Amino acid sequence: MGRLYLKLFLLLVLTTLYSCKTTKNLEISAPFSEKKYKSNKNFFRVTSSGSSKDLETAKKKAIMNAKSELAGNIRSTVKAVTDQYTNSTTVENNEQFENKFEELARTVVKEILSDLDVKEEKLFRESDKKTGKDNYSVWVVMEMSRQSVFDDMNNKISKDQKLQLDYDKMKYEKIFNSEMEKLAEENN
Repeated sequence: MGRLYLKLFLLLVLTTLYSCKTTKNLEISAPFSEKKYKSNKNFFRVTSSGSSKDLETAKKKAIMNAKSELAGNIRSTVKAVTDQYTNSTTVENNEQFENKFEELARTVVKEILSDLDVKEEKLFRESDKKTGKDNYSVWVVMEMSRQSVFDDMNNKISKDQKLQLDYDKMKYEKIFNSEMEKLAEENN
């Protein structure tokens, strides 16, 4: 009988200890998560980070990640615009026209990214208490104006005689602006 009471007592103590255990939920907010750092109808924007034991390497990683993401965003927008444009326009050879547009978009994005600068940057140093070594995290914001992308695309198209024959700048710009509006709505 004594053993039964001892087991019940231990069970009661363990249950009490387990129920008293508290967990803390810590909300973490990433840098540059406010609305002003999101893409809108006038700007493609990205926020990205990089981490390393070396500060310069962390910066390079953050910038490379941001450029890669920005390039993807611009390419997908231009692709959507091109698809809509060719579907709403009578073009002699749609597939060839689309391929040429996509090739131009890749060229424009590559040129744009080479001249792109970091708009804002935040640096964080985390110290490992066990090893005593530091690790750096760098967050960056990069942006490209909608108008710059459109102007660069328009200039490339104007220099291509085959594309120029089937190109309606006003129609293309209208579709481009519509896609930028959609992008802005997604980020609201």
